[in-house]
Amino acid sequence: MKRFSRTFAVLAIVGAASLAFVAAGPFAGAMGKPSYLNGVYEGSAPSHGGELTVTVTVKKSKIASVAVKATDSAGISDAAIAKIPAAIVKAQGVEVDAVAGASETSEAIKAAAAKALAGATLYPVASTMKTDVVVIGGGNAGLAAAVEAANAGAKVILVEKMAFLGGNTIRAGGAYNAVDPERQSRQGIEDSIDKHFQQTYEGGDKKADPALVRTFVEGAPEGLKWLEGMGMKFNDKVFTVLGALWPRSHATVDPVGTGFIKTLKAAADGKGVKVLLETKADQILREDGKVTGIVVVDAAGKRVRINAARGVVLATGGFAANKEMRQAYDSRITPNLGTTNHPGAMGDGIVMAERIGAALVGMEYIQMLPLGDPKTGVLEGWVGFNVEDYIYVNKDGKRFVSEAERRDVMTQALIKQRDQYMFVLCDAHSMPTPQSKNSFNESAEDCVKKGTAFTADTIEELAVKIGVDPAALRATIDEYNRGVEAKSDALGKKLLGNKLDKAPYYASPRVPTVHHTMGGVKIDTACRVIDAKGAAIPGLYAAGEVTGGIHGSNRLGGNALADTIVFGRIAGKNAGAKK
Repeated sequence: MKRFSRTFAVLAIVGAASLAFVAAGPFAGAMGKPSYLNGVYEGSAPSHGGELTVTVTVKKSKIASVAVKATDSAGISDAAIAKIPAAIVKAQGVEVDAVAGASETSEAIKAAAAKALAGATLYPVASTMKTDVVVIGGGNAGLAAAVEAANAGAKVILVEKMAFLGGNTIRAGGAYNAVDPERQSRQGIEDSIDKHFQQTYEGGDKKADPALVRTFVEGAPEGLKWLEGMGMKFNDKVFTVLGALWPRSHATVDPVGTGFIKTLKAAADGKGVKVLLETKADQILREDGKVTGIVVVDAAGKRVRINAARGVVLATGGFAANKEMRQAYDSRITPNLGTTNHPGAMGDGIVMAERIGAALVGMEYIQMLPLGDPKTGVLEGWVGFNVEDYIYVNKDGKRFVSEAERRDVMTQALIKQRDQYMFVLCDAHSMPTPQSKNSFNESAEDCVKKGTAFTADTIEELAVKIGVDPAALRATIDEYNRGVEAKSDALGKKLLGNKLDKAPYYASPRVPTVHHTMGGVKIDTACRVIDAKGAAIPGLYAAGEVTGGIHGSNRLGGNALADTIVFGRIAGKNAGAKK
């Protein structure tokens, strides 16, 4: 699998700045002369004989030795392999001259050494803070980790680069998937942990780590009760969110994801968690193999070192807002596509973790949704609720996919439609009154007023408003209604609710949008970050969308918020207990 830092910066590194800083941080010249963290560090770079690996050993904050393992041609590369490492030690950096006649090997050694030193380089800081656990990221996963670390008796500092808490959670529809016999049985819904496991694992094409999936589905019900125990409210009616495949989605009483953040922030405040906003994590510190803290840039632009005696929890989210990064891993995700994510979802944590040796998994798995606003890509603005009670039609007024399918299947089907454009159609069964609200706390009436949806009292009138042939749309609706009555849909939709036959009718224009990055740093079931050799990195934990291996190639709708709670809690508990 290609690495983001390699993709964007291999040719850029010939000086003291490392690959990772070019990719995700300031240049070395702006930060003063660096020192180095003690330990043994590895880096690789392509050379004419294949991959070349450099091992850099740092002792007493100085580069003590540089060893090269290469398959370059003997004779041609010998001089570079003999001279460049010694020159790097003497210069205490990679700004050294290439060996004449062996320039390719020389540059490869310097690039590999720079990559190794990316995890060891420490630039001057203005001040230092101390705590037991530091959490990077103020969304669901980070806040859950902070609360549980504090519950374990740790002093906790949480840093968030944005000016507010919430991350993607605050933008989410609020659906939380969990097996819930008490609520589901009242609606006649049969469910089980095994069923949730099967749908999650198979829904991701069996590309996920089964142990992580099992941990997730078993922990989701407990996480629901944990939130309720802190005062969070969920509606009694369980539903099926887009792409969930089964009615086990729980809707919050508070709009969108605000209930999660409000509840967790109150708990964190009650536990004395120190929250630093507008504070961007710039570096994870790993010394003698163990993660000991982080370096941040605070709101005043000053570099601050935060030492963490027990551990660091990485909860920085994914990279759906980083157009260059997402295209590097999946060239089909073109820059013109919008995203549902907040602007801070740039993959910073993934780059920082890779810089100190973390393994990455599933980075090529990037999820799009078929429900983006045509102008902005955001999810808000469409009218409808519950998969069972709405359909999709294209510009020709025809259905083209089951609305209860996997998200990737629906989106790929939409991409094949004219102008990659569709309408979500529903009626009063889904939205009983104009004041009825969608998952984003918007009323049908408000969406119509904003121009993100259309309404009419007849199908034919609605068709005219959205520029679709009335006869074609009528034929589509009639066919769908016959399928609902017969409990056999022409496109294989398994979750069938009411007919579309009750005015008023609504249509909401939608396009594909980038929604979730399933890949990230590799973790085990204890949320310990795993390195490229398969060993846990002492002192580093991760949870939420910054991680990979939980959802495979496709995430089920409603699994993300549950994921952040389940693994955020585990990461916080283990960091707080120093496990």
